Amino acid sequence: MLTSITAAVVILGLLVLVHESGHFIAAKRSGVRVVRFSIGLPPKLFSIRRGETEYQIGATPFGGYVRMLGDEIGDEHGSADVMSYLEEVGSDLLCDAERVSLPEQVRTSGAEPSTPAESGAARAVESEPSQRAQRLCALAKRIAGSSKPAAILGRATTADETLLIDEICRSGSISEALKTLQDRRPPALIRRIQERAFPTQSLAKRVLIVLAGPLANLLFAPVLLTVVFIYGIPRLLPILGQIRHDLPAAAAGLKEGDRITSINSVAIKSWDDLSTTIKASGGNPLKIDYQRGGSGAVSSLTVKPAKEGRSGSADPAASWIIGVSPRGDYEVSRVNPITAMGNAVVETGKMSVMLVAGIYRIIDGSTPVRQALGGPIMIAQLAGREAHEGFASAALFTVMLSIELGIINLLPVPMLDGGHILFFLIEGVRGKPLQVRHREIAQQVGLFLLVVLMAFVIFNDISRIVQG
Repeated sequence: MLTSITAAVVILGLLVLVHESGHFIAAKRSGVRVVRFSIGLPPKLFSIRRGETEYQIGATPFGGYVRMLGDEIGDEHGSADVMSYLEEVGSDLLCDAERVSLPEQVRTSGAEPSTPAESGAARAVESEPSQRAQRLCALAKRIAGSSKPAAILGRATTADETLLIDEICRSGSISEALKTLQDRRPPALIRRIQERAFPTQSLAKRVLIVLAGPLANLLFAPVLLTVVFIYGIPRLLPILGQIRHDLPAAAAGLKEGDRITSINSVAIKSWDDLSTTIKASGGNPLKIDYQRGGSGAVSSLTVKPAKEGRSGSADPAASWIIGVSPRGDYEVSRVNPITAMGNAVVETGKMSVMLVAGIYRIIDGSTPVRQALGGPIMIAQLAGREAHEGFASAALFTVMLSIELGIINLLPVPMLDGGHILFFLIEGVRGKPLQVRHREIAQQVGLFLLVVLMAFVIFNDISRIVQG
């Protein structure tokens, strides 16, 4: 159980990190200010601020987010938006001043740098409004009175930081300075907010930032697959184990230990090749070549597959079988890096097509929803099982989940990345964004649907466990 939970947390944490890093990198390259980068959802376990971004780890591992400046901004920049931005500017000043002064304190006092836990505790105390205000006020006066402010911050002050520093020195109070700038809203400050806020970016940039998350998951799949192919994949060999006596394989004369070498003159190198070929036969007779007893001699026979499952060839639950199971023999297959990269791209394409087809079958009703969908409990069970099988199995499971996460996030459902992209496309057609009220209603509907879906898959997982 512990292995399953640990494996699920590690795999999902990695995929969330990849997904959110896609949003993060695209936002930073587009000039958008990233306020918070979180792996995991609240409650917060740990956070550290570097530059203008707070990096956070949450206690709930099944998710994460990138909060950009202006995520909550409507069509116009109001006073509250200006206040939020100025608070971030103040945090920038304090953070950079602390970063520059800490090495100096260590050099002069001989003290050891504080541990991450100690730094976090110190920041928690200093984040009290009165403490923070006092520190920021003292820092602003120190910068204003210095002939070399770059020595205090390690860099030159920006235009918006200069506005805040000047106003603090003029009013002598942080609250008064913030209120004055909030009410006056200097044009230079508003322009800066517009340059750094997500909603005021061009349509192309916003689409790119949102699309970058799913694309990161889809691109991560072939990268990890390349590593797997180089490392080596255990391949289940087409050596027969149990033979069902009431099905065609036994009637045709196949026996336990036979190694299938080809079907209809097509080479069979793995059990997957054998299974796929039989299922795709359409019930037509198959000429099977096999080796028996380790002699190396190849014999042939013909087997006509039977239909398993409910009657009727249109039944999607039925498949063509001959009644054999693998004995369990494996060999490790390794390839060189160039071949590995090519194979990884091809396999990622195949998996993506298969998953899209699977989603379509769920939508059109061909595949029962209860059979197709699993939640966090099922993911933990599968993750634990694959982890026990070794690195290659766990990595292949991670690849499949990464592709699923990328594809599902592209669905045009509010609250998902695909829903945001849909809004942007509508905006492109209309020439203006949807009204804030309409977007809020759509987000509420999307949130309701996701909550219902999560409740359903968890109930479905529990039902599977109860039913064995």
